[in-house]
Amino acid sequence: MEKYGLIGHPIAHSGSPALFAAAYGGRWPYDLIEGDDFETSWQQFLNDYQAINITAPFKEKAFGKLVADGVLDDVCQEIGAVNIAVRTADGGLCGYNSDYLGVLKILRERGFGPGSTVVVAGFGGAGKAAFYAARAAGCDAVVCNRTRHKPFIRPLEDLPVLLDVADILIYTLAFPVAGIDGLADGAGPAGLTVLEANYRTPCLAGCRHYIPGTEWLRAQAITGYPLMTGCEVTRL
Repeated sequence: MEKYGLIGHPIAHSGSPALFAAAYGGRWPYDLIEGDDFETSWQQFLNDYQAINITAPFKEKAFGKLVADGVLDDVCQEIGAVNIAVRTADGGLCGYNSDYLGVLKILRERGFGPGSTVVVAGFGGAGKAAFYAARAAGCDAVVCNRTRHKPFIRPLEDLPVLLDVADILIYTLAFPVAGIDGLADGAGPAGLTVLEANYRTPCLAGCRHYIPGTEWLRAQAITGYPLMTGCEVTRL
């Protein structure tokens, strides 16, 4: 029987097994492959699983494996991270990024496209995926981050000012940035939408127009699970 799973550490809290079971009615097993050693978890995937999801802190290491031994699409090459790895029928490996696919789905469904301005807070794996998804949707996109190594990255201190021109803020940080704490109390620009990645301990859940991380997770499942199983998701 085909098996699927998640690697990362820690992952005991993950909602992925329940989401996968709901997506396919329990048709296939989905395991938490818990462990803090990437090489051990990766080998377990190769030995026992058809496809896996990958979460922190393993996304960049998995990317390196697939650069060396697999096939990556252009999006993954730009982002520098993968969160899905699939064994192919010929024994090869393919990598995908459903963080990117999930954000792209949400932006298109919510009507954000050419003429929309997206501000992304944070430029880790999720932030990079959000930025490139915003550009793929045709939006104007800018990033605020502590480390500035790209011309489109602004300092975090600029975030409160940029919200005045943003249509949607995609917030991928685990902490609240100074000057935007009022968003969680319903303050801030009246037309601003907030999509937050963190669904366990969100910072901005009280925003007027709020898209929770659980919706991002659901969008990742709808776009990513078919890449793993070959079957569309119809139950979520």
